[in-house]
Amino acid sequence: MARLPAHRLAAGLLLATPLLMFVALWIGPVAVTPAMLFDDPVARTIVFELRLPRILAAALIGAALGASGALLQALLRNPLADPALIGVSGGAALGAACMLAIGGAGSLALGLPVPVAAFIGGLAATLLVWRLGAVRGQLQLSAVLLAGIAINTLAGALVGLLLTFANDPVLRATTFWLFGSLTEVRWPSLLLLAVLVPPAIWLLERRAVAMDVYQLGDIEARHAGTDVRRLQWEGVILASLLTGLAVASAGIIGFIGLMVPHFMRLLGGPGHSGRFLQSALSGALLLLLADAFARTAAAPAEIPVGLLTALIGAPFFLLLLRRELARGALRGG
Repeated sequence: MARLPAHRLAAGLLLATPLLMFVALWIGPVAVTPAMLFDDPVARTIVFELRLPRILAAALIGAALGASGALLQALLRNPLADPALIGVSGGAALGAACMLAIGGAGSLALGLPVPVAAFIGGLAATLLVWRLGAVRGQLQLSAVLLAGIAINTLAGALVGLLLTFANDPVLRATTFWLFGSLTEVRWPSLLLLAVLVPPAIWLLERRAVAMDVYQLGDIEARHAGTDVRRLQWEGVILASLLTGLAVASAGIIGFIGLMVPHFMRLLGGPGHSGRFLQSALSGALLLLLADAFARTAAAPAEIPVGLLTALIGAPFFLLLLRRELARGALRGG
């Protein structure tokens, strides 16, 4: 496949993202046109109070997941790495489920309690994974990966236990949230995303050259002057922050962090310069498309967007796994 220059790829994505956001404003179960905004208060409410914050959130959440996936694949030197593997998703899900169990299904309508509880749960899970993955202060990435899988499994079991004793409204609200949904996103929910996601992506781009050197191996990277330990810790912190913000805002939306960086690697080559920005923009595009389909495919009902990304991502993961096995990338040595 022909490789595209990084600046051209990023420029194309920068043009496509706001264009798709504008188109998505007019897509939904209720027909709205730009002309209706001047004399129809219902149309203005639909566009500015429901669709616009949701579209902005989809772009920011998709960007967070795409950039986090690119970072973890570089950090673990594994094209099959995904943000959900470091325990953040499971911890955030457990935090949200606890808040819904305590406050009832009405907690979702309050805006902030469930996302805040989810973020705290994701942060707690991440800190536990760090603690388990550090040996004498040295971060062992293989241990981080295994600890993340274990924490996700434990959190999933605890969520299932909570759902066993939940009433029907809480059960429905929690299940819908766990499947991933942008339905409850409002303007207050965008604050942390807008403040933290763009600077995090900028910081990742600043570390692109160091990440290229890091791919040579720990010993070689240290000989080249890279502080490997600091790079690893910075990477885990930023990946946890980006994933935690995404899960806290919209629930578990899987596979974007897996698919998007892989496509960007195919289009732009193995280098990391521009990769994080490209992955962020591509993640935004993918989630915008998935959300537009989720809102319209079964109208007036809505399909949880996490289900759509899973339906696309799971077969993609299996194809990628088969390819990597054929290349011998996953064989032990």
